[in-house]
Amino acid sequence: MSFTTANAYAVSLAATLMVAIVIFRAGDGTMSVMPATEYDGDEDSIVSEIDPFA
Repeated sequence: MSFTTANAYAVSLAATLMVAIVIFRAGDGTMSVMPATEYDGDEDSIVSEIDPFA
């Protein structure tokens, strides 16, 4: 998914679940999102983090 789509999805997910969400670049170059507490990948792969409490 593109960064624009991933960002929109991350903002929606963060607002719905009220948890921090990370946007990261997967190994094949695509963007993906997931809750920050579940992310255990390379810190250098993180593109952005959405925190609903910030």
